[in-house]
Amino acid sequence: MAAQSQYEELARQLSAIGAVKRHLGRALPHDCQPGSAAVLAVLDRYGEMRLSRLAELLAVDMSVTSRHVAHVAGRGWIERQPDPLDRRSRLLRLTRSGEEVVREISGRCVDALAGALRDWSDEEVGQLNSLLGRLRDDFGDCRRGLADTPEATEATETPAAATRAEASAP
Repeated sequence: MAAQSQYEELARQLSAIGAVKRHLGRALPHDCQPGSAAVLAVLDRYGEMRLSRLAELLAVDMSVTSRHVAHVAGRGWIERQPDPLDRRSRLLRLTRSGEEVVREISGRCVDALAGALRDWSDEEVGQLNSLLGRLRDDFGDCRRGLADTPEATEATETPAAATRAEASAP
């Protein structure tokens, strides 16, 4: 087990990660807040879903998620359709415009990271990714590895997402 001083230093380092996040936030398009970018990223990664599931995956309150959803919907980046299983609920999904914004955000973030880490080796970047993933696992991040297991995919898929997946299967 690591010494207390190592955990204290880790806590300081994790707190300082806010500076990295702020730097990446400055790379976002001017009309895309970090919370909105997170909504788009989750919908891009996991497909259409209800607001409640989105809030769970973002690990934020429903009211905060609703504000971010309103922001991206107002810009035409997502659409809200009735859920065929429950007409009281809405399914959220990216529009073509939203997919374009996701690609733009991804490119800007990759460029910012590549610039800041230009003297890191591929192995070092891989180690960082691996260790951060392990840290998320140990804290029970509900998104970690979600798309990698059939059981998890079935648990989060909507009927429309399943149909889309079946249609694109070889």
